[in-house]
Amino acid sequence: MNRASSIKEVCLGGEVRLCELIAVARYGAKVSFNDTYKKRVMECRKLVENLVKENRRIYGVTTGLGDNVKRVIPEKDAIKYQENMILTHCTNVGEPLDREAVRAIIFVMLLNMGSGYSGVRLEILEHLAEFLNKNIIPWTPAHGSVGYLGAEAHIAMVLLGKGRAYYNGELLDGAEALKCAGTTAINPSYKEGLSLISGGTSATALAALAAYDAANLTATADVVASCTLEALGGNLTAFDERIMGVKHQPEQWISAQHVNKILKDSAVIKEFGGQNLQDALSLRCIPQAHGAVRKTVSDALRAVENELNSCDDNPIIHPSGEALSGCNCDAGFIGIESDSICIAMGYLAKISERRTDRMLNEHVSGLPPFLVASAGENSGYMILQYSSAALLGELRVLAHPASVDSVPTCAFQEDYVSMGYNAALKARQVVRLAEYILGNELLTAAQAAELRIHKECLLSSVTAAVNKAVREKAPFMENDHYISPDMEWAMELVHSGRVRAIAEEQIGLMS
Repeated sequence: MNRASSIKEVCLGGEVRLCELIAVARYGAKVSFNDTYKKRVMECRKLVENLVKENRRIYGVTTGLGDNVKRVIPEKDAIKYQENMILTHCTNVGEPLDREAVRAIIFVMLLNMGSGYSGVRLEILEHLAEFLNKNIIPWTPAHGSVGYLGAEAHIAMVLLGKGRAYYNGELLDGAEALKCAGTTAINPSYKEGLSLISGGTSATALAALAAYDAANLTATADVVASCTLEALGGNLTAFDERIMGVKHQPEQWISAQHVNKILKDSAVIKEFGGQNLQDALSLRCIPQAHGAVRKTVSDALRAVENELNSCDDNPIIHPSGEALSGCNCDAGFIGIESDSICIAMGYLAKISERRTDRMLNEHVSGLPPFLVASAGENSGYMILQYSSAALLGELRVLAHPASVDSVPTCAFQEDYVSMGYNAALKARQVVRLAEYILGNELLTAAQAAELRIHKECLLSSVTAAVNKAVREKAPFMENDHYISPDMEWAMELVHSGRVRAIAEEQIGLMS
């Protein structure tokens, strides 16, 4: 997972991995094209030019869009038509997507149109790559897509020298942003307006970001849960490989192995662990709950990587010389997997919130009430659990699936739509909420552990290193203090992958 931050350049032309999208979107890696990429783009473009010369009937090139497919576009208007469709498809509204989301969409557009089945000119893709390499971020409103079109159109507007874009953090007119970055606008030719806005590239990009963070959070949850188990003196019998061996779910084995490795040298577990014959389910079910989440997130990762290496344009320009109308732009795979990520994150968050509560509850923890001395005059971590409860409530609302929704559009020509964009959009929100809930558990576990340990009874080497990281910016709470910065820091440790990295230094790569 941490490999993404070390990638400085991604050369397109072969199979693309999710970590490369993250490298470009989040860490600012440059993008280039190899000869294979350039060759297939130029060969496909020749096919489009031949089809136009032969006056073939091609959807969105010589015909109108959607229900206008039955109407012919006069040859004299064909080029202008490509620009017009970008103008009229800029229908997303509201607050703009953040920098990494827009960069991710541009990256997926390059993959889609560079697959050799779209028929755009190489110049279009070179201009788009400049957006990434010169950090031009088109202003792209977040809301109003049924699965495609809207977000991509706002990005395409800046290619034309229109719309708006951020450059060096300043929001400028599109033409001014291009000028400041030392580049120029480009006018779309046959098929290019359609290819720029077609395809489920925005849904794929948002889902890719969500899936990457969800995978990191799933592995991190094993570390955080280990911290809690140790602080509460959990019974590790529930993680025995003989129990794992009679349930044929390999993902739960992985969680159990992670926990056993993390706590193998814990003196706290040796002294306090196993006093309960059976712990509460939020402790005892960690392998099964985290394993089920891992399975779902793994499925989503696979679907996202398949989509990154696909062409979801319409029509497809096939090497046989035909323009084939279909609907690879449907975002069903992405929509359903994004909804699944939301449900999986809800599952991970609900068991985490319960573990947090157990540490704060003096009746079951064996620790001071709300983990602070002089309870009464001090509230300690009492209200942190309120926050986790509220975040979980918000997450549950967002976990309602979007992909089961459909509203007919375009005079019944598009009588079904995927809503995959909405699913991917909220999947990112859900993952972030879950990161806060796991961050709250981590912060609570650090406090609980320090109340539990003494000179002869130390934490495991992994959890001790994790606690040390927490204490870099979140001090032990002797008495009530301003807690918000502590919670933000704990979430950042989770989101950045640092908690996971600390564990991996000692137990090896986690999946």
